[in-house]
Amino acid sequence: MEFLSATKLVKAILDKRISSVELLNYFKERIKQLNPGINAIVAADFDGAEKRARAADEALAKGEIWGPLHGLPMTVKDSIEVIGMPCTSGFPGLKDHFPQKNADVVESLVDAGAIIFGKSNLPVFGQDFQSFNEVYGQTNNPWDVTRVPGGSSGGSAAALTAGLTGLEIGSDIGGSIRTPAHFCGVYGHKPTYDIISFKGHIPPFPGLFSGDYSMSGDIAVIGPLARSAEDLDLVMGIITKPAKPQRVAWKLELPPPRKESVKEYRVGVWLNDPDFPVDTVVADCIQHLVDKLSAAGVFIEEKHPDISFTDCHDIYTKLLTAVPNAGLSKEVLKHFLEEAPKLAEDDKSFRAQLIRGTTLGHRDWIFLDFMRLMMRQKWADCFKDVDVMLCPAVPVTAFPHDHGDFFERTLEVDNTQRPYFDTMSGWAGLTCVSYLPATVAPAGLAANGLPVGVQIVGPFLEDRTPIHFAGLIEEIIGGFQPPPGF
Repeated sequence: MEFLSATKLVKAILDKRISSVELLNYFKERIKQLNPGINAIVAADFDGAEKRARAADEALAKGEIWGPLHGLPMTVKDSIEVIGMPCTSGFPGLKDHFPQKNADVVESLVDAGAIIFGKSNLPVFGQDFQSFNEVYGQTNNPWDVTRVPGGSSGGSAAALTAGLTGLEIGSDIGGSIRTPAHFCGVYGHKPTYDIISFKGHIPPFPGLFSGDYSMSGDIAVIGPLARSAEDLDLVMGIITKPAKPQRVAWKLELPPPRKESVKEYRVGVWLNDPDFPVDTVVADCIQHLVDKLSAAGVFIEEKHPDISFTDCHDIYTKLLTAVPNAGLSKEVLKHFLEEAPKLAEDDKSFRAQLIRGTTLGHRDWIFLDFMRLMMRQKWADCFKDVDVMLCPAVPVTAFPHDHGDFFERTLEVDNTQRPYFDTMSGWAGLTCVSYLPATVAPAGLAANGLPVGVQIVGPFLEDRTPIHFAGLIEEIIGGFQPPPGF
């Protein structure tokens, strides 16, 4: 029961094979037994959830169905506000922050019948590729507790992998949904930019916008993680809608997948790059998937948009660092302004790029945005020839915990130490900066026994296409598999 998809769990509730209260208590017991070893779920309101679950069961007994998630117990990342639970975003100064309103995405889930009972862990303000903070501590990967679950939605992926929740909602600005999905062996979808309301997410800091308007920030999105592609599609149908002020005139309906069967799809593959190399254990696993697809009759072509990976990453990094650092103190900003002119032109370290992005003038930002627009056109041109693009999500498998200096960290890629930020964000940033949808689906286990995910990039606003293809992959090589011991 614990590893069933959300879709199947809801069906079990509607078929009255299990009640919402029973399923909630089942997850509660598993959390009690298994969560201490991984620390994925860090806050809960079981009393409030049980009242709502009981109401869901009573409604069903009367023939009432609240929506497509009727009675489903689920959790959300602790950067998303939920009434009745703290929302800290991993920051000690927010440990006593109890929201008075649900985030827009939570409101959509609740309206669809979900029972949100807990919060999952993350790094401080979601700004790392592993998940630890001073409020709740460190989250471990269920496949190997000495390794990270990814970040920033690391608790989300770990909770799903361990069978502690029915469904999860995370957020992504640099792979924060896709990296944990890859490291933990679950499904994750980074939606097209700005098709899901960001209202009620931290950052930005709570209380800045008391009404319906919100500052979503460039690049950042909210999206689902799950144990099946079918669940991703189900959730996207619920949470995809304009922000509240726009609903007066706008409606948003995602188009259906481009194709119906796997053999109809035209698939581009972009599996490696000399400046952002992929470790052999990851590359071999994804190549095995590509070989399986080819054997199944899928049209495969080594193809990618006519863009420079290095230039794309440079633009992405500057635009990325301009977003969260807009809230830096005047003292830090002044220091960065003094440091920026001293940087060597060829210094592409993350610290240097952070200073450049933080101190961007408006004219410089406009120029970078123009360069982004040209890259978006290159992607659109590419998707005239292929329907989806297969890429690595991350070039390595889950790595050991490392709480050292962010700027000094490195990761080993085929026996070579490479910069931490560039290694972790490179392949994710390709789609982030161009606002494209991207789904991560399990591609199997690497030679080292750890999960590998494949990133399926889709055309702008065609989110259902990569999600659908992820489901077709599931039929060919299998999907989610639980880790030993859970």
